[in-house]
Amino acid sequence: MSWPRWLPVDPYVAAMIATIGVATVLPARGAAAAFAGWATTAAVALLFFLYGARISPREALAGASHWRLHLVVLLTTFALFPAFGLLLGLLAPTVLDPQLHQGLLFLCAVPSTVQSAIALTSIAGGNVPAAIFSASFSSIAGIALTPLLVSATMSDIGGVSLSAGAFADIAVRLLLPFVAGQLLQRWIGGWMKRRKKLLTLVDRGSILLVVYTAFSASVVGGVWGMVGAPDLLVLVAVEAVLLAAVLLTLAALPFNREDKVAIAFCGSTKSAAAGLPMATVLFSGPAAGLLILPLIIFHQLQLVTGTVLARRWANGRTSPGADAGPEAQPSPA
Repeated sequence: MSWPRWLPVDPYVAAMIATIGVATVLPARGAAAAFAGWATTAAVALLFFLYGARISPREALAGASHWRLHLVVLLTTFALFPAFGLLLGLLAPTVLDPQLHQGLLFLCAVPSTVQSAIALTSIAGGNVPAAIFSASFSSIAGIALTPLLVSATMSDIGGVSLSAGAFADIAVRLLLPFVAGQLLQRWIGGWMKRRKKLLTLVDRGSILLVVYTAFSASVVGGVWGMVGAPDLLVLVAVEAVLLAAVLLTLAALPFNREDKVAIAFCGSTKSAAAGLPMATVLFSGPAAGLLILPLIIFHQLQLVTGTVLARRWANGRTSPGADAGPEAQPSPA
Protein backbone atom coordinates (compact mmCIF):
# COMPACT_ATOMS: atom_id res chain seq x y z
CA MET A 1 0.00 0.00 0.00
CA SER A 2 1.42 3.40 -1.00
CA TRP A 3 1.78 6.34 1.38
CA PRO A 4 -1.29 8.64 1.20
CA ARG A 5 -0.52 11.72 -0.91
CA TRP A 6 -2.59 14.02 1.23
CA LEU A 7 -0.38 13.54 4.29
CA PRO A 8 2.02 16.49 4.78
CA VAL A 9 5.05 14.48 5.94
CA ASP A 10 7.28 11.76 4.55
CA PRO A 11 6.62 8.30 6.08
CA TYR A 12 10.14 8.19 7.49
CA VAL A 13 9.69 11.56 9.19
CA ALA A 14 6.37 10.29 10.59
CA ALA A 15 8.12 7.13 11.82
CA MET A 16 10.78 9.18 13.61
CA ILE A 17 8.15 11.36 15.30
CA ALA A 18 6.31 8.21 16.34
CA THR A 19 9.55 6.73 17.70
CA ILE A 20 10.10 9.79 19.89
CA GLY A 21 6.50 9.44 21.08
CA VAL A 22 6.97 5.75 21.95
CA ALA A 23 10.22 6.53 23.79
CA THR A 24 8.40 9.24 25.75
CA VAL A 25 5.53 6.98 26.78
CA LEU A 26 7.37 3.64 26.98
CA PRO A 27 11.08 4.32 27.52
CA ALA A 28 13.46 1.39 27.77
CA ARG A 29 14.59 0.82 31.35
CA GLY A 30 16.89 -1.59 33.15
CA ALA A 31 17.57 -4.79 31.25
CA ALA A 32 15.48 -3.57 28.31
CA ALA A 33 17.67 -0.46 28.04
CA ALA A 34 20.81 -2.61 28.10
CA PHE A 35 19.44 -4.85 25.34
CA ALA A 36 18.36 -1.83 23.27
CA GLY A 37 21.85 -0.37 23.62
CA TRP A 38 23.44 -3.60 22.41
CA ALA A 39 20.98 -3.88 19.52
CA THR A 40 21.67 -0.26 18.53
CA THR A 41 25.42 -0.82 18.43
CA ALA A 42 24.93 -3.92 16.26
CA ALA A 43 22.49 -2.14 13.92
CA VAL A 44 24.82 0.83 13.36
CA ALA A 45 27.75 -1.51 12.73
CA LEU A 46 25.67 -3.40 10.18
CA LEU A 47 24.64 -0.12 8.54
CA PHE A 48 28.22 1.05 8.04
CA PHE A 49 29.24 -2.43 6.87
CA LEU A 50 26.53 -2.23 4.20
CA TYR A 51 27.71 1.27 3.23
CA GLY A 52 31.19 -0.11 2.68
CA ALA A 53 29.92 -3.15 0.80
CA ARG A 54 27.66 -1.11 -1.48
CA ILE A 55 30.18 1.52 -2.56
CA SER A 56 32.94 0.10 -4.75
CA PRO A 57 36.41 1.70 -4.44
CA ARG A 58 36.38 2.33 -8.20
CA GLU A 59 32.98 4.03 -7.97
CA ALA A 60 34.13 6.22 -5.09
CA LEU A 61 37.44 7.12 -6.73
CA ALA A 62 35.61 8.10 -9.93
CA GLY A 63 34.64 11.33 -8.22
CA ALA A 64 37.87 11.83 -6.27
CA SER A 65 39.37 14.18 -8.87
CA HIS A 66 36.87 16.92 -8.02
CA TRP A 67 39.10 18.16 -5.19
CA ARG A 68 37.62 21.67 -5.12
CA LEU A 69 34.15 20.21 -4.61
CA HIS A 70 35.34 17.91 -1.83
CA LEU A 71 37.22 20.74 -0.13
CA VAL A 72 34.08 22.89 -0.16
CA VAL A 73 32.00 20.07 1.36
CA LEU A 74 34.64 19.37 4.01
CA LEU A 75 34.96 23.03 4.95
CA THR A 76 31.19 23.46 5.02
CA THR A 77 30.68 20.43 7.23
CA PHE A 78 33.50 21.00 9.70
CA ALA A 79 34.14 24.78 9.51
CA LEU A 80 31.13 26.73 8.21
CA PHE A 81 28.59 24.81 10.28
CA PRO A 82 30.59 25.17 13.54
CA ALA A 83 31.13 28.88 12.80
CA PHE A 84 27.37 29.36 12.38
CA GLY A 85 26.82 27.31 15.54
CA LEU A 86 29.11 29.54 17.57
CA LEU A 87 27.41 32.61 16.10
CA LEU A 88 24.04 31.28 17.29
CA GLY A 89 25.44 31.50 20.81
CA LEU A 90 24.47 35.17 20.65
CA LEU A 91 20.86 33.99 21.06
CA ALA A 92 21.58 32.23 24.36
CA PRO A 93 20.22 32.52 26.97
CA THR A 94 17.71 35.26 26.06
CA VAL A 95 16.18 33.51 23.01
CA LEU A 96 17.73 30.03 22.88
CA ASP A 97 18.09 27.66 25.82
CA PRO A 98 21.85 27.33 26.60
CA GLN A 99 21.71 23.53 26.70
CA LEU A 100 19.93 23.41 23.36
CA HIS A 101 22.63 25.69 21.98
CA GLN A 102 25.21 23.14 23.13
CA GLY A 103 23.20 20.54 21.22
CA LEU A 104 23.35 22.78 18.15
CA LEU A 105 27.13 22.90 18.49
CA PHE A 106 27.19 19.10 18.51
CA LEU A 107 24.91 19.03 15.46
CA CYS A 108 27.29 21.38 13.64
CA ALA A 109 30.25 19.07 14.37
CA VAL A 110 28.63 15.92 12.94
CA PRO A 111 29.68 14.61 9.47
CA SER A 112 27.36 14.68 6.46
CA THR A 113 25.04 11.85 5.51
CA VAL A 114 26.02 9.12 3.06
CA GLN A 115 22.86 7.39 1.85
CA SER A 116 20.60 10.47 1.79
CA ALA A 117 23.16 12.78 0.18
CA ILE A 118 23.85 10.31 -2.62
CA ALA A 119 20.17 9.50 -3.18
CA LEU A 120 19.09 13.16 -3.29
CA THR A 121 21.98 14.06 -5.62
CA SER A 122 20.89 11.27 -7.95
CA ILE A 123 17.24 12.37 -7.92
CA ALA A 124 18.20 15.97 -8.72
CA GLY A 125 20.52 14.97 -11.56
CA GLY A 126 23.71 16.02 -9.80
CA ASN A 127 27.28 14.70 -9.84
CA VAL A 128 26.72 11.30 -8.23
CA PRO A 129 30.34 9.99 -8.35
CA ALA A 130 31.55 13.14 -6.62
CA ALA A 131 28.74 12.86 -4.04
CA ILE A 132 29.70 9.25 -3.30
CA PHE A 133 33.31 10.16 -2.62
CA SER A 134 32.55 13.39 -0.76
CA ALA A 135 29.88 11.94 1.53
CA SER A 136 31.96 8.84 2.29
CA PHE A 137 35.08 10.89 2.99
CA SER A 138 33.12 13.25 5.26
CA SER A 139 31.76 10.32 7.24
CA ILE A 140 35.22 8.82 7.70
CA ALA A 141 36.84 12.19 8.52
CA GLY A 142 34.16 12.83 11.11
CA ILE A 143 35.40 9.93 13.22
CA ALA A 144 38.38 12.12 14.13
CA LEU A 145 37.11 15.65 13.45
CA THR A 146 33.75 15.46 15.26
CA PRO A 147 35.20 14.62 18.71
CA LEU A 148 37.88 17.30 18.25
CA LEU A 149 35.26 19.92 17.34
CA VAL A 150 33.11 18.85 20.29
CA SER A 151 36.09 19.29 22.58
CA ALA A 152 36.91 22.72 21.11
CA THR A 153 33.40 24.19 21.03
CA MET A 154 31.66 22.42 23.93
CA SER A 155 34.44 22.46 26.51
CA ASP A 156 32.31 24.34 29.03
CA ILE A 157 29.84 21.51 29.60
CA GLY A 158 30.24 18.41 31.69
CA GLY A 159 29.86 14.84 30.56
CA VAL A 160 32.10 15.12 27.51
CA SER A 161 34.41 12.15 27.18
CA LEU A 162 37.35 12.81 24.87
CA SER A 163 40.14 10.29 25.18
CA ALA A 164 42.01 7.70 23.16
CA GLY A 165 39.38 5.22 24.32
CA ALA A 166 36.57 7.41 22.96
CA PHE A 167 38.28 7.69 19.57
CA ALA A 168 38.84 3.93 19.52
CA ASP A 169 35.22 3.24 20.48
CA ILE A 170 33.90 5.46 17.68
CA ALA A 171 36.31 3.90 15.19
CA VAL A 172 35.22 0.38 16.16
CA ARG A 173 31.54 1.28 15.83
CA LEU A 174 31.75 3.14 12.52
CA LEU A 175 35.08 2.87 10.70
CA LEU A 176 35.87 -0.81 11.24
CA PRO A 177 32.53 -2.06 9.81
CA PHE A 178 32.90 0.31 6.83
CA VAL A 179 36.41 -1.00 6.10
CA ALA A 180 35.20 -4.59 6.45
CA GLY A 181 32.46 -3.87 3.92
CA GLN A 182 35.00 -2.35 1.54
CA LEU A 183 37.21 -5.42 1.82
CA LEU A 184 34.29 -7.72 0.98
CA GLN A 185 32.76 -5.41 -1.62
CA ARG A 186 34.31 -7.33 -4.50
CA TRP A 187 32.28 -10.41 -3.62
CA ILE A 188 29.03 -9.00 -2.19
CA GLY A 189 28.84 -5.53 -3.81
CA GLY A 190 26.77 -6.69 -6.77
CA TRP A 191 24.34 -8.51 -4.51
CA MET A 192 24.01 -5.36 -2.37
CA LYS A 193 23.29 -3.09 -5.34
CA ARG A 194 20.45 -5.36 -6.43
CA ARG A 195 18.92 -5.00 -2.98
CA LYS A 196 18.81 -1.25 -2.42
CA LYS A 197 15.64 -1.60 -0.36
CA LEU A 198 17.60 -3.68 2.16
CA LEU A 199 20.13 -0.89 2.68
CA THR A 200 17.34 1.67 3.00
CA LEU A 201 15.54 -0.53 5.53
CA VAL A 202 18.68 -1.03 7.62
CA ASP A 203 19.57 2.66 7.27
CA ARG A 204 16.24 3.94 8.50
CA GLY A 205 15.66 1.12 10.97
CA SER A 206 19.03 1.61 12.66
CA ILE A 207 18.48 5.37 13.00
CA LEU A 208 15.02 4.81 14.49
CA LEU A 209 16.53 2.31 16.94
CA VAL A 210 19.28 4.78 17.90
CA VAL A 211 16.68 7.52 18.37
CA TYR A 212 14.53 5.26 20.57
CA THR A 213 17.47 4.13 22.71
CA ALA A 214 18.98 7.58 23.13
CA PHE A 215 15.65 9.27 23.78
CA SER A 216 14.57 6.57 26.23
CA ALA A 217 17.62 7.32 28.34
CA SER A 218 16.82 11.02 28.08
CA VAL A 219 13.19 10.54 29.14
CA VAL A 220 14.27 8.44 32.11
CA GLY A 221 16.68 11.28 32.96
CA GLY A 222 13.84 13.84 32.79
CA VAL A 223 14.52 15.55 29.47
CA TRP A 224 10.96 16.89 29.09
CA GLY A 225 11.28 18.58 32.45
CA MET A 226 14.27 20.54 31.12
CA VAL A 227 12.71 21.95 27.95
CA GLY A 228 9.26 23.34 27.15
CA ALA A 229 7.19 23.76 23.98
CA PRO A 230 8.33 27.39 23.40
CA ASP A 231 11.96 26.26 23.54
CA LEU A 232 11.26 23.55 20.96
CA LEU A 233 9.55 26.01 18.61
CA VAL A 234 12.51 28.37 18.87
CA LEU A 235 14.88 25.47 18.19
CA VAL A 236 13.00 24.45 15.04
CA ALA A 237 13.01 28.03 13.78
CA VAL A 238 16.73 28.46 14.49
CA GLU A 239 17.58 25.21 12.72
CA ALA A 240 15.48 26.20 9.70
CA VAL A 241 17.46 29.45 9.48
CA LEU A 242 20.73 27.54 9.90
CA LEU A 243 19.88 25.13 7.06
CA ALA A 244 18.76 28.01 4.81
CA ALA A 245 21.93 29.97 5.54
CA VAL A 246 24.15 27.02 4.60
CA LEU A 247 22.19 26.27 1.40
CA LEU A 248 22.24 29.92 0.30
CA THR A 249 25.98 30.15 0.96
CA LEU A 250 26.65 27.03 -1.11
CA ALA A 251 24.34 28.19 -3.91
CA ALA A 252 26.45 31.30 -4.38
CA LEU A 253 29.62 29.33 -5.18
CA PRO A 254 30.91 29.26 -8.80
CA PHE A 255 30.33 25.61 -9.75
CA ASN A 256 28.37 24.04 -12.60
CA ARG A 257 24.86 22.73 -12.00
CA GLU A 258 25.77 19.08 -11.37
CA ASP A 259 28.51 19.97 -8.90
CA LYS A 260 26.28 22.51 -7.12
CA VAL A 261 23.66 19.82 -6.54
CA ALA A 262 26.24 17.44 -5.04
CA ILE A 263 27.70 20.21 -2.88
CA ALA A 264 24.25 21.25 -1.66
CA PHE A 265 23.26 17.79 -0.45
CA CYS A 266 26.67 16.65 0.82
CA GLY A 267 27.41 19.97 2.50
CA SER A 268 24.06 20.79 4.11
CA THR A 269 23.10 17.41 5.58
CA LYS A 270 24.09 15.95 8.93
CA SER A 271 24.24 12.22 9.68
CA ALA A 272 22.10 10.90 12.52
CA ALA A 273 23.48 7.42 11.80
CA ALA A 274 27.00 8.65 12.64
CA GLY A 275 26.16 11.44 15.08
CA LEU A 276 23.90 9.61 17.52
CA PRO A 277 26.31 6.70 18.16
CA MET A 278 29.08 9.27 18.69
CA ALA A 279 26.88 11.08 21.20
CA THR A 280 26.45 7.91 23.26
CA VAL A 281 30.25 7.71 23.54
CA LEU A 282 30.96 11.42 24.11
CA PHE A 283 28.10 12.42 26.43
CA SER A 284 26.66 11.05 29.63
CA GLY A 285 24.00 12.00 32.15
CA PRO A 286 20.40 13.26 31.81
CA ALA A 287 21.47 16.34 29.83
CA ALA A 288 22.58 14.09 26.97
CA GLY A 289 18.98 14.06 25.74
CA LEU A 290 19.03 17.80 25.13
CA LEU A 291 22.35 17.49 23.32
CA ILE A 292 20.96 15.04 20.74
CA LEU A 293 17.56 16.71 20.33
CA PRO A 294 18.80 19.34 17.82
CA LEU A 295 20.35 16.59 15.64
CA ILE A 296 17.11 14.57 15.67
CA ILE A 297 15.08 17.63 14.65
CA PHE A 298 17.59 18.74 12.01
CA HIS A 299 17.63 15.24 10.52
CA GLN A 300 13.88 15.47 9.87
CA LEU A 301 14.16 19.05 8.61
CA GLN A 302 16.86 18.15 6.08
CA LEU A 303 14.87 15.15 4.83
CA VAL A 304 11.81 17.25 4.09
CA THR A 305 13.81 20.14 2.61
CA GLY A 306 16.11 17.86 0.63
CA THR A 307 13.23 15.93 -0.90
CA VAL A 308 11.46 19.11 -2.00
CA LEU A 309 14.65 20.62 -3.45
CA ALA A 310 15.67 17.42 -5.23
CA ARG A 311 12.30 17.17 -6.98
CA ARG A 312 12.30 20.87 -7.85
CA TRP A 313 15.80 20.76 -9.33
CA ALA A 314 15.06 17.51 -11.16
CA ASN A 315 11.82 18.73 -12.70
CA GLY A 316 13.14 22.16 -13.67
CA ARG A 317 16.75 21.12 -14.31
CA THR A 318 17.76 24.30 -12.53
CA SER A 319 20.82 24.77 -10.37
CA PRO A 320 20.67 25.49 -6.62
CA GLY A 321 20.08 29.17 -6.09
CA ALA A 322 18.51 29.75 -9.52
CA ASP A 323 14.95 30.94 -9.98
CA ALA A 324 13.24 27.76 -11.12
CA GLY A 325 9.90 29.40 -11.82
CA PRO A 326 6.43 27.88 -11.41
CA GLU A 327 7.09 25.12 -13.91
CA ALA A 328 9.77 23.61 -11.66
CA GLN A 329 7.40 22.92 -8.78
CA PRO A 330 7.44 19.22 -7.83
CA SER A 331 4.40 17.17 -8.65
CA PRO A 332 2.54 15.66 -5.68
CA ALA A 333 4.13 12.47 -4.42
